[in-house]
Order: sequence, then structure tokens, then C-alpha cells
Amino acid sequence: MADKRDKADKLLDELIEGKTPEELIGEGGLLRELTKRFYKRALEGEMTHHLGYPANAPEGINTGNSRNGKTSKKLKTDTGDLEIEIPRDRNGEFEPQLVKKHQRRTSDFDAAVLSLYARGMTTRDIQAHLSEMYQTDVSPALISAVTDTVLDDVKAWQSRPLDEVYPIVYLDAIHLKMRESGQVKNQAVYLALGVNMEGYKELLGLWVGESEGSKFWLGVLNELKNRGVKDILIACVDGLTGFPDAIEAAYPKTQVQLCIVHMVRNSLKFVSWKHRKEVARDLKTIYSAPNIESAEEALDMVETKWQKAYPQVARSWRSCWTNVIPLFGYPPEIRKVIYTTNAIESMQSQLRKVTRQRGSFPTADSVRKVIYLAVQRISKKWKRPIQDWIAALNHFSIVFEGRI
Repeated sequence: MADKRDKADKLLDELIEGKTPEELIGEGGLLRELTKRFYKRALEGEMTHHLGYPANAPEGINTGNSRNGKTSKKLKTDTGDLEIEIPRDRNGEFEPQLVKKHQRRTSDFDAAVLSLYARGMTTRDIQAHLSEMYQTDVSPALISAVTDTVLDDVKAWQSRPLDEVYPIVYLDAIHLKMRESGQVKNQAVYLALGVNMEGYKELLGLWVGESEGSKFWLGVLNELKNRGVKDILIACVDGLTGFPDAIEAAYPKTQVQLCIVHMVRNSLKFVSWKHRKEVARDLKTIYSAPNIESAEEALDMVETKWQKAYPQVARSWRSCWTNVIPLFGYPPEIRKVIYTTNAIESMQSQLRKVTRQRGSFPTADSVRKVIYLAVQRISKKWKRPIQDWIAALNHFSIVFEGRI
């Protein structure tokens, strides 16, 4: 094997020696010429296999079928248009597998288009990019056709079976603009990010443009149940309207934990700029308290200190206190895991970079395609369990005895 590699490297060195980049990869360069010759040799090989004899061989006489010239075809590749010739047989029975009938694009071309689309480029952007980089003329309709092939994958992914138990599920939403009836409106994409028993993140599904509320979230949770999720230990949310009621109906044993980071952000909306740092420090005494009693004392202190200037601060925490206090039942290393929806917010920040470039989306399907492709790319980085997962799982096994 090593000897073959050495010979291949030696041959490659001989081919590229003394050549400029233009001579290697430019129009009419070595790479394109080698690619054309590869297609020619491979297709000729397919024809030989089909007929049972090589070109000009005497055993082909009176076999009832023979070679009958070639047909030119232009293939779109990820490096530009490529002119190739497809062999024909006299009986019209030859169907090549390398380049199938009616095929006008290579798989690497489709992969290049999908990669650009996943990074937030519009069909017009991709058209301009391919034209500028590879001098290939591609219509927006063709690009849409390529990206539409993903929709079947999206449907299969959205309905795939899930694990029976997820210790943690984060629920949140990102907002983007979508054209509807000639108007651009804000729409939400709701995301459910699960942490499985091994501590790895997994996006369970996405839902586009629904009206938030208990009825909507109950539908989402019932969908998860239909896909096999029997239990969720902790649901981390950012105060999404109607979610506590929905989780109570679908998974009555699940703890609902509000995202503390969102709680702090929402509180600071009511605070003038000059007092924000001080209020933020005081709020930290609440969520960093060692137990519920200390947290309640800290909340009383915040209320006493800021009630006159900013009454809504303490009021917002008291109105949600039931879904804040589960945090205090866990040791510090587990609080890091559940006290914020950072796990899903990290993914959302990357999704916003993708969606922000597009301005607005024409349809809900276009949103699904972009989000799905982006998530597939982002999830390749989810190669490790979340931090302190073993400690968290051991604690969960005690708190939620018999459920994991």
C-alpha cells in the first residue's frame, strides 16, 4: 500500500512540476483535462461491460449490438461546466451509471450548492458566486430545485424516532422575517434541544411560524411523545408563554426551570443604564444563593432596595418564583447545566448569522431548509458530552429515582 502511494505521489509530482495555478486548475487546465479523461475512460468501461467486448474486438461481430458513436453532454460540477461524451449503442439499451440519463449535475455540484445555502446565501447570491468563481450559468430555479431535494430529509428528520428519556430539554425560539401575502412579517422558529442520557446535545425538532401559547406547546410535546419520548426530567425555558401548563398536561412529572439569564435580562429592561451594573450584581445574590431560604432573603433585599425606583424588577421574579426555585435543589456543578439555556443559545447565535444574511424568507419551507442544513453543519461540533455531565447524571438518578 505504501509503495502504491509513493508511486502515485511521484506521478503527481511529475504532472504538476513547473505548471502555474492557471495551468493546473484554470479553464482548460490539467485538472479539468484529467476529469474529462476520467469520465471518458469510465464510460467506455461501462459500455464494454454492457456489450461484453472491448471496442474493435472481433468477438463483437454479429452479436446483434455494437457501439454507435457518442453524444455530447454538459455537466455542471463544483468547478464549472464540463463537456463530456456519452457512448451510445446501436440498440439504444445502454444506460450509464456514472452519468445517468437526463443527469445534468454532479453530486459535488449539489453538495456545493447546499453548503452555500446552509451558510445563509440566497439563490441569487449562489448564482452570482458560481458565475464569478466558475463561469457557470445557473438559474435561481435550478438552485431552488437542488435545495428542495433536502425537504424529504427534513420531513424524515422531523419525524424520526427519539429516545425514551431525555434528562434535559431546552425550549426556545429565534425570530426572523418571512414574506406573507406581499408583506414582510416577523415569524418565530421554535427549537427543542435535548440532552440525551450520554450527555450529548441533539436537536429534537423545529417548528416554524406557529402562534405561541399553551395549545401550541402541547402540540409540540405531544409530537415528541408520539416519536417515543416517554419522560423529560427537566425542561429549561425562557418564560415561553403557556409552556408550564403544556408541560403539566403532557409530562406531569417534569420540572420546569426558567432560564436565569433570561430572568436577569428581562429585569434589566426596566432599569436605567446608570443602575444596570448595580442591579445585576444584586440579582446575582439571588440565583447564586446556596439554598431557597437564602435566595428568598436576597430577593427581599433586592425588593427593598429597588422597589421605589424599579418595582417591576422584584415583581417579575416573584411572579415566576415557582419555576425559579428548582435550581436551588442542585449542587453548583449541576446548576451550570440547567440555570441557563446557553446550550441552545449558542446554537441560535450561529443560526442568526445564517438567517440574518437573507433579509427575509419567501416560505416556511425555505426556513426549514436553511435551519435544517445549518443545524446539520453545527451539530458536527457536538462531539463531547456537556460539562460536568457525569456528576449531573448521578444526582439526577437520586432526585428522579426510578425514572432513569
